[in-house]
Amino acid sequence: MKKTFLLLALGAFIASCGGKKEEKKDGFEVSRTKTEDKKTTASEGVPVDLNNKGIGPIKELTFADDIDTEMAARGEAQFNAICVACHMAEQRMIGPAMKGVYERRSPEWVMNMMLNPDGMLKEDPIAKALLKEYNNAIMLNQNLTEDEARDLAEYLRTL
Repeated sequence: MKKTFLLLALGAFIASCGGKKEEKKDGFEVSRTKTEDKKTTASEGVPVDLNNKGIGPIKELTFADDIDTEMAARGEAQFNAICVACHMAEQRMIGPAMKGVYERRSPEWVMNMMLNPDGMLKEDPIAKALLKEYNNAIMLNQNLTEDEARDLAEYLRTL
């Protein structure tokens, strides 16, 4: 009797596990899959301003026609060491995508943002708009020297 009951229970268990069909239900459904925003253009709330030089030590910066490959290589190493935590080249992350940054910002602004992010976030209107756009994620001061920031700026030209 025990064997028969055990076999029937085992058969019922196996039958209940197999052949399960998913039913489509009408109404509210929650999807936990992450959707990705494919926009890589400038943010709607942040103006493009090539005349704004920002707040900081850099008042004038002119790039040479040709990219200095040695500076760019040093800048790429710096970028990979400290910037990739928040920035990607072609996709927004915690911070903006860096590709084409000089189409949106002046070289002086970019350098001042690297060298003086605290002052920029307090006083510069574009930096304030970026702060708001990126959910108040502040750019940390990496305590770069002007030479290190210039290397990074040269690397950004290659993106």
